[in-house]
Amino acid sequence: MNELSLIAAIRKWSTPKTAAPGVVKGIGDDCAIIRPRANEDLLFTTDFVIEDVHFTRATQTGIDTGWKALARGLSDIAAMGGDARYALVSLALAPWCCHNYVRDLYQGFNKLAGLHCVQIIGGDVSKTEKLSIDVIVIGSTPRGKALRRDGAKPGDVIYVSGALGRAAAKGYKDRPIPRLELGRKLRGKATSCMDLSDGLAMDLHRLAVESGVAAELDGPLPSAPKATLEHALFGGEDYELLCTLPPGRRAPRELTRVGLIVEGKPGRVTLAGESLQPRGWDPLA
Repeated sequence: MNELSLIAAIRKWSTPKTAAPGVVKGIGDDCAIIRPRANEDLLFTTDFVIEDVHFTRATQTGIDTGWKALARGLSDIAAMGGDARYALVSLALAPWCCHNYVRDLYQGFNKLAGLHCVQIIGGDVSKTEKLSIDVIVIGSTPRGKALRRDGAKPGDVIYVSGALGRAAAKGYKDRPIPRLELGRKLRGKATSCMDLSDGLAMDLHRLAVESGVAAELDGPLPSAPKATLEHALFGGEDYELLCTLPPGRRAPRELTRVGLIVEGKPGRVTLAGESLQPRGWDPLA
C-alpha cells in the first residue's frame, strides 16, 4: 500500500454518484471547492480519534471506529443547531493498518455520512506508531441562528436528550447517534446548547461558565440500562444534547428536564444541594 494507491482507493470509496449541494470540486485537487449559499453561517469543528485513547483494536472494528470518528464532529454540528454538510478526513496510519482496515474505516464513515447527506471532500494520509484519525466537519445554519453555550439565563430550565451513561456502561464500545434533527428543532427555542461529550458534570460546568451562571440538578437523571450515577455524571462520550429553554417554553419530546439555571458563581453545579466537581472524560488524564 502506497500513497498513490491509497488515495485512489479513498477517492473511489468517498465520491458519491451525485455531489452534495455546494460542492464544486471534491477529492482530487489541492483544495476542495465549496460554494456557500446566501444568508448562511458556516460551522467548522475538528475531532481526533486516537488508538488506545478513544478506541482499541481489541474491542472495536474498523467500521465502528470510522463511524465514531465522524459521529464526534456531527454531534458538535448538532449542538449548534446546524446542518452537517461536508467532512475532511485525515489518517495517520499505524504499521498494522492494511488496505482492508482502511476500507472498513471508510465504510464506517460512509454509513453515517449517508444518513445525514454529508460528503467527504478531502483529507490527508501519513504514518505514525498508533492510528490517529482527524475529522473536520463543516456545517451551516441560517445566518444568526446558531445555538451557542453562552445564552443561558437564571430561571431557564436544563434539559438533556437520551439516556446518560450509555457509553460508559457499555465500555465505550457503542456507536453514538448524533442528534442533528433535534439540534435543528432547538433553533430559535433553546437559549443555550452543547453536546455531552465529556459527561454531564463537566459539560454543564462549561456551559455555565460561558453563560456566567450557576446550575442546579434537581431531578432524576435519565440513565441508560446498567449505567450508574457515576456513569451518568462523569462517564462521557454519550453525544447527547444538553440545552436550556426559557421557563414555560414547551420542550421537544426527546428532552428530559434535569434542573434549573440559577444565579451564582459562574460554572458552579450542584446535585441535590451538593457541589459537583467538574470532572469527566479527559483524553489527557
